[in-house]
Amino acid sequence: MEGIPGVELRVGWGGPIYVALLGNNDAEMRRVIADLRQKILAIRGITDVEVSFKEGTPALSIHLKPELAAEYGLTHAQLGTMLRALIGGENSGYWLAADGQNYEVITQLPRASRTMLADVAGLNIATGRQLADGTAELIPLRSVATIERTFSPENIRRQDLQRRIALWANVQGRPSGDAGDEVQQLVKSYVLPPGLHFDIGGQIKDQQEVNAAIFGALALAVIFIYIVLASQFGSFLQPLAIMVSLPLSVVGVMLALLVTGTTLNIFSMIGIVFLMGLVTKNAILLVDFANKGQRDGLSRTEALLAAGQVRLRPILMTTAAMIFGMLPLALGLGEGGEQQAPMGRAIIGGVITSTLLTLVVVPVIYSYLDALERRLKRRSGGAPALAHQPQDKA
Repeated sequence: MEGIPGVELRVGWGGPIYVALLGNNDAEMRRVIADLRQKILAIRGITDVEVSFKEGTPALSIHLKPELAAEYGLTHAQLGTMLRALIGGENSGYWLAADGQNYEVITQLPRASRTMLADVAGLNIATGRQLADGTAELIPLRSVATIERTFSPENIRRQDLQRRIALWANVQGRPSGDAGDEVQQLVKSYVLPPGLHFDIGGQIKDQQEVNAAIFGALALAVIFIYIVLASQFGSFLQPLAIMVSLPLSVVGVMLALLVTGTTLNIFSMIGIVFLMGLVTKNAILLVDFANKGQRDGLSRTEALLAAGQVRLRPILMTTAAMIFGMLPLALGLGEGGEQQAPMGRAIIGGVITSTLLTLVVVPVIYSYLDALERRLKRRSGGAPALAHQPQDKA
């Protein structure tokens, strides 16, 4: 199709990269967008760059000379009306033909008299002055106006009461988020003339909004988890030992995404939020059993060792059940499964890492926090939380 005159091929019009240039200086906007297009093309992975501005169709721009227009009593509105009738045509009425049909009659200058610039410049137009016989004075158009060749735009797009020229681009061979970050850095560092500014949209803006929403949901999840645990354990410090497993799960998520070559997208972020409630279950089992052991008279170390031995089997069982349950999702099986696969991979990686590290890290943090809580209660004059348990030897 490229060999057909007038045919222009476009691939993926409206890609993930979108940058809008706003302003009211058309010449400067065209220069800036052309320069920006060349710089964006130099970014690795950027392809199919398109700009919304097109040259349009050839046209003639006519401007009245202010002094002569005032002398002859002409305005732009009057001149436009006369030129529209001469060049574009004017309805002069209707004609009833012999076949009984009404035909609209359009009076217009012949094509040979309105095609060339010299023809248009030589058109006689009526001024606001009258001759001695009462008729309007006729003068050539070139005597009161300047005529120049220009282009009429196909359309004029506006945004926030300003003209807009948009740039779209696709990304191939690398994550669109990485290419979008480079485009964003380029736009921020680009020095614009006065009166022009950029507006970034497309997937770059969508991803920023998604990230803000995900991090907000993640923060709320952590806060509510802490509130529930503090109320259940009756302590402000012990929930911290349980919540140590949360950052440990994020380590597993990143490793799983790295090994599988998956990007950090909205589905993998949803998996991270989902993990916040999953990974704390192992730590809850350990801490709860350790508290019970201390209430039964065991030392802190003995209670932790017993918790690790007794709770190891249910921890591994629940972890294995979650891994194999998420495996079909992580493999991306079925129609459209590849889109949601990052969520399954993030959950599997987070569960595995949190399970392995929780059995080591959580008991250590628990022992320090439990000792700290006892010292704080002794200083405040209160009774220890577990009064009948023996103290660990130094």
